[in-house]
Amino acid sequence: MLQRQVLVKKAEEVKEIISLIEKYRAIGVADIHKVRAAQLQGLRKKLKEEVYMRVFKNNLMLRAISECKDRPDLEKLRDYLKGSNIFLFTNLNPFKLALLLEESKVEIIAKAGDVATKDIVVPAGNTGLPPGPIISQFNAVGLPTRIEGGSVWINRDTLVVKKGEVISERLAAVLSKLGIKAVEAGLSMKVIYDDGLIIAGEDLKLDLEGFKKSITEAYTEALSLSIGVAYPTPENIQLLIQKAYREAYSLAINASIITPESITDLIRKAHIEAAALQAQLGL
Repeated sequence: MLQRQVLVKKAEEVKEIISLIEKYRAIGVADIHKVRAAQLQGLRKKLKEEVYMRVFKNNLMLRAISECKDRPDLEKLRDYLKGSNIFLFTNLNPFKLALLLEESKVEIIAKAGDVATKDIVVPAGNTGLPPGPIISQFNAVGLPTRIEGGSVWINRDTLVVKKGEVISERLAAVLSKLGIKAVEAGLSMKVIYDDGLIIAGEDLKLDLEGFKKSITEAYTEALSLSIGVAYPTPENIQLLIQKAYREAYSLAINASIITPESITDLIRKAHIEAAALQAQLGL
C-alpha cells in the first residue's frame, strides 16, 4: 500500500513537471549545494512574480523530459541533471534570470573543503587578537606577524588562497577568526533551456562593466567621427555648431574680416601688431 502511494505521488510530480515545461518557455537548472534555506526562501519571495522555483528529483525530471516530445532539444538537459538541483521555470530572458541569481549571492565564512570564489588577501594591520597560539596558526598559513600594543598585527598584505583553490581546515579556521568571507553562497546556474536553445552556465555570465565600457568607447568614437566629417545628428548638432563658430571666428580674425563678433579682437590684434612694429623700429 505504501509503495503504491509512493508511485502515485511520483506520477503526480511527473505530471506537474510536464505541465510546467509546457507553461514556461525557459527552464533553468541550478546547483543548490551549500545554499542556505533562508537565502533560498528570500530568493523565492523576491522572484515569485516571474520565476517558479521547485526542487524535483533528477529521475522525475528525466521521466518528464522523455514525455515532452514537442519541446525541441529538451533532452539535452539530461547532461546537467546531476547532484542537488533546483529547477526554475520562467518566461524571463535567460540572461536577466542569471543576473538576478548572481546578484542574490552573498559572501560567507568558508569551511574546510570549500573552494575560494576570489583571491583572498589578508590585509596588513591590527587583528585585535591577543598573542598566544594564534601566532603559530597565522604563521602556518603564511601570515607574517608581530606583537604590538598587546595585539597581533599582520605585517603586510598577504595572498593566502587564489580563486578556485580549495580552502584547508587550517586556513578556514584562521579566516574565520579574522572575519574574512572567502566564498559566495547562492544559486549557481548550470544551464538554461530557452525554447529550444541550450545555454550553459558559463555562457550566461555577463561582464556588465565591460559592456558599459565598450558602449561608452563606441559612442565616443562615433561622436568624434561624426564631428570630424561634419555629419549632423541630434546628438552632435550643438557640438558641430560650436565647432563651425570657432572655425569661422578664427578665419575672420586671420583674414581681418570685420564683424560685430570679431571687431574687438581685430582691434586688439592690430594694437599688438602695431606695438611690435613700433618696438622693432625703435619709435
